[in-house]
Amino acid sequence: MSEKPSDDQPSASEIPDDVWEQFTRDTERDIRSSAPKEPSARARMVTERLREQDARGESPPGWRTGPVWQEMNGRAARRRRLWAFIGVPLAAAAVLVALKPSLLPGDPFGTGASGAAEASPLPDETAAPTAAPGASDPETPTLDRPFAGSPAERWADGEAGIVLPEAKAVGAVSEGRVEEALKLTKKLLVGANLDPKTVRGARPTAALSVLDPKQPELLDDLDTGLRSPSEKHDPVTLFSRFDPDEVRPAGDVIKTRGRMTFKKGTQGGVAVRADYTFVYPVVRADGPTEVARTIVRRVLDVELADPGRYEVTPGRLLLMNHDQEIGNSSCFVNDGYLHPEFSSSRSAGPDPSGPATDPYDRSRELERGDGGDCGTVTRT
Repeated sequence: MSEKPSDDQPSASEIPDDVWEQFTRDTERDIRSSAPKEPSARARMVTERLREQDARGESPPGWRTGPVWQEMNGRAARRRRLWAFIGVPLAAAAVLVALKPSLLPGDPFGTGASGAAEASPLPDETAAPTAAPGASDPETPTLDRPFAGSPAERWADGEAGIVLPEAKAVGAVSEGRVEEALKLTKKLLVGANLDPKTVRGARPTAALSVLDPKQPELLDDLDTGLRSPSEKHDPVTLFSRFDPDEVRPAGDVIKTRGRMTFKKGTQGGVAVRADYTFVYPVVRADGPTEVARTIVRRVLDVELADPGRYEVTPGRLLLMNHDQEIGNSSCFVNDGYLHPEFSSSRSAGPDPSGPATDPYDRSRELERGDGGDCGTVTRT
């Protein structure tokens, strides 16, 4: 005997057909969404491989310390040995992959996550960092994302990375003179490292126009290097120049990070120190679209002297000192250009014999007069 429906509970026959069909569809949808999902074959394969490596006691290689990266030459100007970054411990990596498969390079599970979308810009550098930047996701740079897998992906673009400190009077030097010195220093940096004409190998006219012509020996050396480059007179010690017949920029962006400080100068004016790193992505001028990056760090000491006390040109800078460290450029060519090396090919020159260096480590000082060994870079 069937139970008689109560007055407040309609029978199935009393429910309209369209309402009943909607109820059926909603119920099936809820059942499907709440049912446990079987991991994909790719997920099971990755998890099993990590479990087997863990059982054998193996650790994953460093993210930027594989053989190909270690073979890239760096024009190392300092004798500073640095340790390569070590990968995430295996157990932690397995957990991360299980919780967030998009962390695997290439997004194999089709989650649609993008490293570029997750990267947030870094705040301006106002003081020396205390350590090198951590390792980035192990991604291969492309024309669409030439800074992928590099700390520079979060750096500012071009001139936006050269942020002037607030100008203040220094002793008898007015705030206006300090501001003038800072702006001239930025003009020198831009003309020497970011001007598209300079980067493509042309004469760095804008940068030279900032330097005081009453430093004849300096300008003669620079002119000699630009006209007839050699190991002794190589313009890349001050200017970032690439051979247009060899490589071309991979896009319009050069990443920049650094800081500028000032103090009372020795020539009656204001002295400015600029410490900046520039990252240049390039591809071969005629060939595959493989992206390589050259990293150049420059430290300049300039002074806007007092023309009332010294024989100088008003509105021009005295270049007191300059130093550089260049990562991923052939050490054995002195033709006035930077020569990036690509992971798919190696230079025919001698193997580098100097120490390994992280070109993104801005926490260390560049010590002058410390030799010019050709070493390797731990990452580009």
